[in-house]
Amino acid sequence: MDQRLADVLSVLELEQLEVNLFRGESRDIGSPQVYGGQVLGQALSAAYRTIDGRECHSLHAYFLRRGDFNAPIIYQVDRSRDGHGFSSRRVVAIQHGEQIFHMSCSFQVPEPGLDHEAPMPDAPPPESLGNFESYADEILMDLPEKVRPFFQHRRPFEMRPVQLRNYVNPVQEQPYRQVWFRAVDRIPSDDQRLHRCLLAYVSDYNILETSTLPHGRSFLHVQMASIDHAMWFHRPFRADEWLLYVVDSPSASGARGFARGSIYTRDGRLVASAAQEGLIRPRGPGPVVVPPVPPATPAG
Repeated sequence: MDQRLADVLSVLELEQLEVNLFRGESRDIGSPQVYGGQVLGQALSAAYRTIDGRECHSLHAYFLRRGDFNAPIIYQVDRSRDGHGFSSRRVVAIQHGEQIFHMSCSFQVPEPGLDHEAPMPDAPPPESLGNFESYADEILMDLPEKVRPFFQHRRPFEMRPVQLRNYVNPVQEQPYRQVWFRAVDRIPSDDQRLHRCLLAYVSDYNILETSTLPHGRSFLHVQMASIDHAMWFHRPFRADEWLLYVVDSPSASGARGFARGSIYTRDGRLVASAAQEGLIRPRGPGPVVVPPVPPATPAG
């Protein structure tokens, strides 16, 4: 197995300390704090360790403090309710004696029901697009030294953006993005628990930044941090097969940006949805309010 994928699988495999109490290690991905998707994936993994025979269908999380990747994170799970068809869990992440994150999530016994989905928008196939890592290598020397480690980090997911962004000299664009992604190697399990934890992990990439597109600023020109994150899992999928992340941002105000995403399989099945609000505080000269751009195609 590719070492990058093996490493993220080990990060999601938490150590059990006591009943409902787990410990996770962190990885430095070149950012100043623990990557938010890692905490999402680990928290969901912790909740799953208290569940049997049910799948997560939704989660709602808040990021409270920066995580320190040099220290372990403790996850405490509250078994809020186990009903006939649904179970509810609350997970609190603790570091240095303080809460850094909390999440509520719901699980359901699989059952049939009504079924419809929004159609996947048109997108070129992933084979026709360049890998984000190759693009990152091309622009590396044009970036400030302090952000280079983030672009040099080799991720456990291959990402092929449909629309490339000029991070150094950004221009005003519609708040809409499409990105193909998949794990860099085959995942040796069909267990939906693992695939949903991995999707939670990767869902924090490519979403909040969409809210900066209409303002001609990249993450180099704003302070960015996730505030909250929500996901809904609609249908089974594999995280090692191509998935299309379709993201739009209907609003930014009050130094906060809001973005929402739909995740499709290659054959057009809508398997998950995500939404995030985050801090996008401008720094340095530049426009804060800009003329409106034409409406983007809805993300589904």
